[in-house]
Amino acid sequence: MSSTPPGLPSAAPQGTFVKLPKSSILAVVLSFLFPGLGQIYVGQPAKAFVFFFAFVGCIYGVTEGVVFPFAFLIPFVYIFGLIDAYRGAEEVNARFLGAASEQREEKSESPWWGGGLALLGLILLLNNLGWLKLAELGRFWPLILIVAGILFLYSSLRKRGNGVGGSV
Repeated sequence: MSSTPPGLPSAAPQGTFVKLPKSSILAVVLSFLFPGLGQIYVGQPAKAFVFFFAFVGCIYGVTEGVVFPFAFLIPFVYIFGLIDAYRGAEEVNARFLGAASEQREEKSESPWWGGGLALLGLILLLNNLGWLKLAELGRFWPLILIVAGILFLYSSLRKRGNGVGGSV
């Protein structure tokens, strides 16, 4: 009685090599060469645009004279793009092997990515038109930390209220 090894499509005989649709290493190399290219390879164009424009937007922010937080965010966006490209390729391969659901794919291309890109474009447009001066807003960057902290706190309390998280 021969059984198919776990994770292989049932049509593949035992001992057969199954070529995965995406290479995780290639996705990382492409993102290393050009931010967002790994996401395009994986089939996530919305994420690709966000990573590319976040990277370029951070460089633009530094050239506008707002060194912090933009200089800090450049490596963060770059490294996160590498990690995301790897994880995206792994998710595509897991779906191919039947180990992951299609619901995860929908989440990776959520409307938040498009909204983030639109917001970044709006901020840069307002700066170019002279209605917003990024250089003068540099001193208010800690507001980003405050908003992120409130969102994390809200999410944590909401999960705890639903009984999802454990007690500390």
